[in-house]
Amino acid sequence: MKYTGLFDMTKLSRTLLMVFAALGLGAASTSSYVHYHLLTDPSYSSFCDINATVNCTQAYLSSYGSLWGIPVALFGVFFFTLVLLLAGVAGRTSSPARDAVPAYIFAISTVGLAFILYLGWASYVQLKTFCMLCAVTYVSVIGIFIVSGGATTFPMTTLPRRVPRDLRALVSSPIALVLALLFVGGAGTAIASFPGEPSRQSPAPLVPLNEQQRAEIAKWWDLQPKVDPPIPMDGAKVAVLIFSDFQCPHCRKAHEEYRSLIAKYASNPQVRFVLKHFPLEGECNPFAPQGGHSSSCEAAAAVVQARQTGKAEKMTDWLFDNQDSLTPSGVRVAAHDIGGVADFNGGYAEALKDVTADANLGGRVGVTSTPTIVLNNRKLPAGVVDPAALDALIDLELKRSK
Repeated sequence: MKYTGLFDMTKLSRTLLMVFAALGLGAASTSSYVHYHLLTDPSYSSFCDINATVNCTQAYLSSYGSLWGIPVALFGVFFFTLVLLLAGVAGRTSSPARDAVPAYIFAISTVGLAFILYLGWASYVQLKTFCMLCAVTYVSVIGIFIVSGGATTFPMTTLPRRVPRDLRALVSSPIALVLALLFVGGAGTAIASFPGEPSRQSPAPLVPLNEQQRAEIAKWWDLQPKVDPPIPMDGAKVAVLIFSDFQCPHCRKAHEEYRSLIAKYASNPQVRFVLKHFPLEGECNPFAPQGGHSSSCEAAAAVVQARQTGKAEKMTDWLFDNQDSLTPSGVRVAAHDIGGVADFNGGYAEALKDVTADANLGGRVGVTSTPTIVLNNRKLPAGVVDPAALDALIDLELKRSK
């Protein structure tokens, strides 16, 4: 008895497959573009970062954003391109493989469905973040899975027997063969040209700005308003306050980017770098009542308590290194094991007062996202400010203080 699919490979099903594939390809390509710029431009801010909960950056820069060093968005580009090629070229009426195309698409979309279920779990359960572009790709994969499954007209167990026949048809068709080679070559080129994740152990060397760039940044700096009320300098000539959140990917990037800069001024008592806590969680930050970073308050409190044991810096490094897997209970364990905090729960309420004080200060000076830097009572644009530009401003303020 012949198996008849729900849709068959009709014009409608072919059109639906191409529409879902085009929609997914657009979202995956945009995701790849955003991920690329997040890795190559420290000051880049994604258009799809609405708040702490609706935030693409959280997903892309997490450990779930790449597989074998390749951004998962690129896998989406490859998948949707392959579906477009199969439905658009092999799915033509004149194609000898037309009847098998839905089955091939159904087979690869089954793998795609399992993949997006995993990514959805990682995003919504682990990271507690909603990525708009990711959601579009999820919908597209589900649509392709349903339509291709309904259009398959024979049992999937017979598909392996059809593969040799269809491969011979592919090789015998110059157009199909060229498209296949272009697809493989394009995929390889995209993977090879995509930048790798930055290395924590090898921070980029600090390259100073030239005189013209310094003059331009000085003119810009003089036009920036001072915050009100002013922040006490505590005897320093230059105070660099970095308002940060341990569950913010951009903050982790800033933590790495500024290592060389902080090391440069480590022995200069006139320059102070101060980490200020601005957790995107309502428990300890009244300026982020809807923040979705459920471990941020515990993380900040762990650093506050670790100051008493002299292990605040070690605790800070651990939190950023393990940012993607932070949980309130995990932070408590790490506070003991890494930060040397004997009684985290006993000191939590008191530590939270310091954290909330930092958050209130940030709110008063206009901090709305992390990281945000306030240098000598002037607030810089939110995001990871270029270390060379920040170095030039510090040097400018040091010279003017004399």
